[in-house]
Amino acid sequence: MAELRQIDETTWEIPRTGAMRVSGRIIANEKLLEPIRRDKAADQVSNVACLPGIVGHAWAMPDAHWGYGFPIGGVAATDPADGGVVSPGGVGYDINCGCRLMATRLRFDDIRPRVRDAIVGLYRDIPCGVGSEGAIPRLNEKNINAVLSKGAPWAVSDGYGTRADLDAIEDGGCIPGGDPDAVSNRAKERGRNQLGTLGSGNHFVELGVVEHIADDSLAKIFGLAQGFVTLMVHSGSRGLGYQVCDDSLQTMLRAVQHYGIQLPDRQLCCAPVDSPEGGHYLAAMAAAANYAFANRQIIIELARRSLEHTLRLSPRDLGAYLVYDVCHNIAKLEEHDVDGVRKRLCVHRKGATRAFPGSRAEVPRQYRASGQPVLVPGDMGTGSYVFAGTDEAMAKTFGSCCHGAGRVMSRTAARKARQGGDLARELAERGIVVMARSKKTLAEEAPAAYKDIDAVADVVTRAGIGRPVARIRPIGVIKG
Repeated sequence: MAELRQIDETTWEIPRTGAMRVSGRIIANEKLLEPIRRDKAADQVSNVACLPGIVGHAWAMPDAHWGYGFPIGGVAATDPADGGVVSPGGVGYDINCGCRLMATRLRFDDIRPRVRDAIVGLYRDIPCGVGSEGAIPRLNEKNINAVLSKGAPWAVSDGYGTRADLDAIEDGGCIPGGDPDAVSNRAKERGRNQLGTLGSGNHFVELGVVEHIADDSLAKIFGLAQGFVTLMVHSGSRGLGYQVCDDSLQTMLRAVQHYGIQLPDRQLCCAPVDSPEGGHYLAAMAAAANYAFANRQIIIELARRSLEHTLRLSPRDLGAYLVYDVCHNIAKLEEHDVDGVRKRLCVHRKGATRAFPGSRAEVPRQYRASGQPVLVPGDMGTGSYVFAGTDEAMAKTFGSCCHGAGRVMSRTAARKARQGGDLARELAERGIVVMARSKKTLAEEAPAAYKDIDAVADVVTRAGIGRPVARIRPIGVIKG
């Protein structure tokens, strides 16, 4: 088990030993640290610290738990100029699984009697669940390639949302370099009929109400006000992204042998960023990420239309306003300062979100005075947080923050502990309407399966990697 020593109120260090090229660092409190150690996520941080070209530290966020190769909640940056690698395990299977938040002009008190109707409408109008088919016709070769290269702008051009939405999406909803030719036919086939679908597992569409404002000035910039209704979407690249990852792992396993890379865990298989294999993966990953951006863009537009129809509102009355959309599983080439030197790095964020301050050119103009919105969803029974990116995150964690509460219980254990039907009734008694395609999924996503989101948010705040803006309480959720 990895040795840990506390270096400040919210940071534990794993000292550099053996093949580690840098030390590991975990942001947590003592209670959150326990499951990180128990499920060996801390050991995975040590393994990540062995990657060629890694700089700074291998990081784990307070929501960290065991994952494939990297811990979920892991952040690592490598320097291509020093043989730095890109690893599919540092992105994960659900490429650009991410979250977007929409604010509205609706007061919760005004729609309280209609919440169930609204959730029934969302469940009807947004395809969800394993094997669900999209709300748009099956994509032909030309259209699937356009989605992979253009992302959310393609969805907007097809009538799903407006140009204003693109100004509130990370990278404008399109990561440059997405190459359809880098994506296998099998991956494309899996994606042809899934665009505009929620999926299952921890993916959700959630109606919420802003119950607490932590910073009035930031909340005003973000368009959030206490007592008003929000909608949050959490989804990714569906089967297409999974297949891209699966295909890439086979390539990377061969690349490790070809380049003589020594690793403590084969799940960290990788290739130099500037190698043919590394470039191919980044092109395929960007294409899958663009698919995910388009997917969330379509889902949020379906949600807008559903709420207008069910609640009999005009677009003006609903006042739907996209606050932001962030990636949770991605590797990006970014410029960062390392020991006072500006470098081009490949930053892996797996189950982590970018948390850039307003000084960064990547941040949309409307958030230059605040820092980018950082969306941290909790479980469906408690709440979610909105933070703003900070200079301290940039200095500490390559501009990164956590992406949610983080699992503390496996899906199998959660199913054994709870029955989906009982959980739905319990949540209803607490004023949360839940509809799910599968009782199994509902049981797996029980609140007890997740860490305390309030504790996670407190650590984020005290560590300085996010500035709290608002807390959102769920009032209705749909799941696959």
